[in-house]
Amino acid sequence: MRYFLLFLFPLFLFSKQFKVASYNVENLFDAVYVGTEYDDYRQKHNWTKRMVEIKLNHTAEVICDLDADILGLQEIENSNIFEQLKKRLDRVGCGYRYSAITTKKNATIQIALLSNFPIVNKKELQVSYSPRVRNILEVEVDTGRNNLTIFVNHWKSKSRKGVESKRIKYAKVLQKRIISLASNKEYIVIGDLNSNYNAHQTLEEKLNDTGGRTGISNILQTVIDNKLIAENQILKMSKGALYNAWQELPFKQRWSHKFYGNRSTLDHILLPPSMFDKKGIDYVNDSFKVFKAPYLFTKRGYINAWKYKNGKHMAKGYSDHLPVYAMFGSQAYIADTSAKVPKIVNKDIDFLYTVDSIENQIKLEDVTVIFKRRTNAIVKQTKSGRGIYLYGCAKGLKEGHSYDILVQDITSYKGLKEITDIIKLRDKGRVELSKFYSSVDSARQNEVLKNIEGIYKNKHLHISDQTIAIHFKNKKDTPPDDSYIKIHYAHIGYYKKLQLVIYSKKDFEILER
Repeated sequence: MRYFLLFLFPLFLFSKQFKVASYNVENLFDAVYVGTEYDDYRQKHNWTKRMVEIKLNHTAEVICDLDADILGLQEIENSNIFEQLKKRLDRVGCGYRYSAITTKKNATIQIALLSNFPIVNKKELQVSYSPRVRNILEVEVDTGRNNLTIFVNHWKSKSRKGVESKRIKYAKVLQKRIISLASNKEYIVIGDLNSNYNAHQTLEEKLNDTGGRTGISNILQTVIDNKLIAENQILKMSKGALYNAWQELPFKQRWSHKFYGNRSTLDHILLPPSMFDKKGIDYVNDSFKVFKAPYLFTKRGYINAWKYKNGKHMAKGYSDHLPVYAMFGSQAYIADTSAKVPKIVNKDIDFLYTVDSIENQIKLEDVTVIFKRRTNAIVKQTKSGRGIYLYGCAKGLKEGHSYDILVQDITSYKGLKEITDIIKLRDKGRVELSKFYSSVDSARQNEVLKNIEGIYKNKHLHISDQTIAIHFKNKKDTPPDDSYIKIHYAHIGYYKKLQLVIYSKKDFEILER
C-alpha cells in the first residue's frame, strides 16, 4: 500500500493546476566574505549576520505567500545562502523537497529553482566564460504525467553599459537550446530578462547597438511583423516562437519593477506552442499575474524594496521586483473568445481631455515637444491646439522635435491631465516652436508661457491687473516676496487650480527695478 501511495503522489499533484513563478529576490547574500560580493554587501556597509537573518525571513515570507509549485529565483549569491533559505522555508512550514542552483565559478550571483516536483535532469547553459555573465539554469521536472523543462534566466541589466547586444548573447544561447528540443517538448521560459515585453518598441537609444534588434523580441521570437505574437497565433508559429504572457494584463497592470518611477516588465513567463496544443500540460488561460501582497508596497504605493541608505543596510524591505506567476495543468487550453483585443485608435489630444481612462492604445500623430525637463514634457499638436503633460515618460524625446507616439495610459492628478506611459513610434525631426507658446490671457492647463514679467508675492505672480499662483519645484529657488522676476519658461500646471510651475533656476531671473 505504501508503494501505491508513493506512485500516486506525483499524479495527485498533477491532477490539480500547478503554479510556476519567477522572483528576483534582490541580492540574497550570506555573511561570509569570499571576494566576489558586490561592494554594498560587505560588512563595512552594515551587511552582517543580523541583516542576513532579516533578509532571509523577508524572502521566505514572500515565497511562502506566493505558494508556487515551481519557483525560479534570481540574485542568490551561492549554494551556501540557498541552503539557508531552504532551511528557513522548512522551518516556517513551506519548504520544497527539490531544488537546483547554477554553479558559475567566481560569479557574484547565481540562478536557482525550487520545486514540489522531482527533478529528473539539470544542466547549465553557458553564455560566456566571463564570471560576470550568468549561466541559464535548465531543469526538467516530473509532473507525474509529463516531464516539463523550465529555463530560469537572469540576463544582463541595462545599467553599467548594458547595451542590447549583451542580452542578445543570452537569447541566442537559449534559442539554440530550444531549437534542439523535440517539437512537442513541453517547456517554459521564466526569469528576469532585463527587457520589456515590448522591447522592440521601447529599446532606449543609448542601449541600441544592434540596429533595433532585441534578444526577447527578435531572437526569442515573441514578435512577428513588428507585433507581439497573440494567443490565437502561437500554434501557427514556427518552432522557437514564444508567447509573452504580459499581454494577458491591462496596460496599467503591466509592471513588476519600477526604476525612478518608470514602470517596466523585466520579469517574464514565455510560452511555446506546446503550452496551447491541448496535449499534456497546457497553460491556464488568463492566469498570468503579478504577485502584489500589500506588504510589498510602501504607504505611498512604491515597491517596498530592500532599504539601503547613506551607504548602510537598513534591515527593512523586500525586493525591488515583484514576483510573476501563471497556472498550468492537464486540462486542455481553452481560448477566451470573448476577450477584447486592445486596438490602436487614432485620436488627438483634445480627445484625451474628454476621458478619464483609455481601453485602447491611442495613436497621436505630429505631437511636438515644446518643453522638456528631465523625463517630463509638454507636447502639443498643431491641429488640436491643446497641450498635455507627459509625466515620467518623456525619456528619449527631444525638445523641439515632432513625433508620432502611442499613448498607453493617462491619469488626472489633482485636476492636471497627464499621459503616464507612451511608446515613441517615429521621430519626424525638428519643428519651429514659436507658434506653440501661449499668453497669460489665454491660459489653460498644460500650456507653456515664455518671457513674461511680474512681481512675485505670497506664492503668486502679479502681472499688471492679473494674478496667478506660482509654484517652484525646488523650494530653494523661491525668490523673496516683492521680487520683480522675468520668467523665461513656465508650465501652466494645475493643482486644484491653475498655477505656473517653474522647474529650474535657469527658467527665471530676478530683475532690478
